Amino acid sequence: MLTIDNIRIRYGNSSSYVLKDLFLSLEPGIHGLVGLNGAGKTTLLNAIYRFIPINEGRITFNGSPLRRADIAYLEMDNYFYPQMTGHEYLQLFTAPPGAPFDQSGWQQLFSLPLDDITENYSTGMRKKLALMAVIKTGKPIILLDEPFNGLDLEGVRLLTMILNHLRSAGNGKTIIITSHIYETLADSCDCIHYLSEGRILRRYSRHEFSLLRDELNTLISERASELIQRLLPNS
Repeated sequence: MLTIDNIRIRYGNSSSYVLKDLFLSLEPGIHGLVGLNGAGKTTLLNAIYRFIPINEGRITFNGSPLRRADIAYLEMDNYFYPQMTGHEYLQLFTAPPGAPFDQSGWQQLFSLPLDDITENYSTGMRKKLALMAVIKTGKPIILLDEPFNGLDLEGVRLLTMILNHLRSAGNGKTIIITSHIYETLADSCDCIHYLSEGRILRRYSRHEFSLLRDELNTLISERASELIQRLLPNS
């Protein structure tokens, strides 16, 4: 169980908090995290990974303080060393004992030229390579920040299939996914948590996903319709 217990986070000397008294209790499975721009999704993932400090509260895993060693993090934009091939990049990551990583099989699935340097990769190819590294680590907690960004139609479908396999396998992993695209979360997640103004407002189970979609569409439409009519009066 991953428990995020009333954390508060602010940047620098700011008096306002990006995350405010945020509580989440996450059992193994795939958890979506949705919210409008600026809601704090990436901040929350960075806090879990300890990229940024927590001002108040705590994060625990199975009752003990969460360790970075338990987490694999696919960032929105992963860093690749210059002149490093895809094969060399994967060598930076270690598979757990007793869980061999079939690199040739994953290479075939993603159609990646691992002998080429990553500067020659497209955005989607780099995303696939970073995903391969995350899977190789076998960590019990996986953070995926906008993993569908930059993927083509085939890549989106492959990632959805991989996530659905992980969800159905019941392997005890806790996976958190952020996305601006509702459909990618609805196709993959056990539940979706709605983050707004630094707090989790509600948890939606699979049978409530259509309700979340309608509520988000209504919220966005109410915020934008009057302004659009003013900006485009004769369109």
